[in-house]
Amino acid sequence: MHIDSVTNDIRRARLGELVATRQCIRIIEAHNPISAIIAENASVSLGSSLGVEEFDGLWSSSLTDSTLHGLPDIEVLDPQTRLANIRDIFAVTTKPLIMDGDTGGKVEHFEFFVRNMELAGVSAVIIEDKTGLKRNSLLGTTVKQVSTDVGEFTAKIRRGKAAQRTPEFMIIARIESLILDLGMADALTRADAYVAAGADGIMIHSRKSNPGEVLEFAREFRRIHPSVVLISAPTTYNSIHAKELQSAGFNVIIYANHMLRAAVKAMQDVSMDILRHGRTAEAERRCVGLEHILHIGPASASTRN
Repeated sequence: MHIDSVTNDIRRARLGELVATRQCIRIIEAHNPISAIIAENASVSLGSSLGVEEFDGLWSSSLTDSTLHGLPDIEVLDPQTRLANIRDIFAVTTKPLIMDGDTGGKVEHFEFFVRNMELAGVSAVIIEDKTGLKRNSLLGTTVKQVSTDVGEFTAKIRRGKAAQRTPEFMIIARIESLILDLGMADALTRADAYVAAGADGIMIHSRKSNPGEVLEFAREFRRIHPSVVLISAPTTYNSIHAKELQSAGFNVIIYANHMLRAAVKAMQDVSMDILRHGRTAEAERRCVGLEHILHIGPASASTRN
């Protein structure tokens, strides 16, 4: 697998360039350097006339970062810990990265968070409009989750935009109205307010298995905001194809947690196989060859011609 890196300035600007030149880009979660290397090198040939499909960038998820540390997804990992992991990822990859910023923290702290992300080479941050103890959105109304005041959230967006020092860095507002059963009107009203406050994009989130409400939001949003970046994370409504989301007006699709979920399943299966059979022979079919592992990393990269 190819391993490379680029400067922070080149990487940070790349996301905006991709959004400006392509109808829709695809981003995949990476939770550590090896998952990022795999994501960067993933490609599928669709035939001579259709070319090659690959991911355009990486997603740093608070859920997967927390899980990797054996912690709940309640905003317990501080931004510096998460940025340290991102710096390790950037040492061995070239593609741009969007960071899941949870709620963005206190309004007064968000500007410092923005500057640290810029310095690290992050291209964009997505912050969600909830307040209080942060809980994972896909838990929905089964746990207490509170939508934040529109005025407070717009102030956070304005503060972050005023703090940034590079024009290409993007602040994206994630709307939780559909997650919290507040309705389409609330979601659209919030979208208008966040765009007016300077948000570079809007992410609409849903926990339903049917994409209907997400597509409805996209139709209504595009009538008023034809050129604002619109983002989808089709985790629960996973039957919808990327081309359908593109046709609906989405510019960015985030596959938000699949790399870690795949790794966890593989590790569970291998560990159970070893216990069950008392040896590793049966588990080998679930593993890449050792030779493959030996050719990942700086040592192999430095000897490649």
